[in-house]
Amino acid sequence: MRAIVVADRNKAAVAEVAAPEPGPGEIRVRVKAAALNRADLLVLAGHQHGAVGGAGAIVGLECAGEVERLGEGVSDFVVGDRVMCSSARSLAEYVVTDAGRATRVLPDMSFETAATLPVALQTMHNAVVTAGRLTRGESVLVQGASSGVGLMALQIARYMGAGCVIGTSTDAERRAKLKEFGADVALDSRSPDWVEEARKATGGKGVDLIVDQISGYVANANMQAAAVRGRIVNVGRLGGMKGEFDFDLHALKRIDYIGVTFRTRSVEEIREINRLMRADLLLAVETGALRLPVDSVYPFADADAAFARMRVNAHFGKIVLSL
Repeated sequence: MRAIVVADRNKAAVAEVAAPEPGPGEIRVRVKAAALNRADLLVLAGHQHGAVGGAGAIVGLECAGEVERLGEGVSDFVVGDRVMCSSARSLAEYVVTDAGRATRVLPDMSFETAATLPVALQTMHNAVVTAGRLTRGESVLVQGASSGVGLMALQIARYMGAGCVIGTSTDAERRAKLKEFGADVALDSRSPDWVEEARKATGGKGVDLIVDQISGYVANANMQAAAVRGRIVNVGRLGGMKGEFDFDLHALKRIDYIGVTFRTRSVEEIREINRLMRADLLLAVETGALRLPVDSVYPFADADAAFARMRVNAHFGKIVLSL
């Protein structure tokens, strides 16, 4: 089969590799479309992401297509089902994933649209609802809200009954679009007064739940913006892996600082994350109430050009490869 692999530092190429075989509890999907993620850029740059990395590694985290083969014990799907799923090595003609990571796709949803959803849905439902413990009427701030998963976080917060929803982006044009995806207030995390503006938006109380994709330079500012007994969920580190941390402020506000990643989760944990996500959000996905914009669609053979667009941050929404 054809797959997108690491060819050289920051370079992707199409290669012929053996098709994977599904094991017990797994399905094999014939991929029709696959979406790009920033973790793919890390792998292309020579870093390890979970079990994936190194020259010749197949990149990718999410895709959509048709079930082509069932592993032993799989009863929730039949061959021919249209599905979207999260899976390592998904930029390929065939991908194998645990059946618990796949979700059926209605006939009127395109594969390109479906491919944009799995990572954002499972990541941000877990961050907002499970780890973040959002309750109806609470305020939510999403750092890095103009990314694909950030846009989904805004929408999930709104859909699950949040009160004031705040999103940040350092790009003025993108900030202007955040209200289309559920934000009441859009702020610039590089602005010196964003903390004051966030507190003002919450009536001076501070933010109940902060979903942080930036970390690094915003760590202390997040705690300043948070309410007493607020929660901060560390999802991403776009602003740096390390930064100053005011331990006294953390203690003073009794903040729950929660780290999340899928890299150390078991198969059973990921199945449960997807089960909970589907229970809360699947109807909204099927009706189009939760959606992500498709920035651009590239032919499979043009993956390197697609990654180049992502690398310079020229996109809004998801970049998709079509097979």
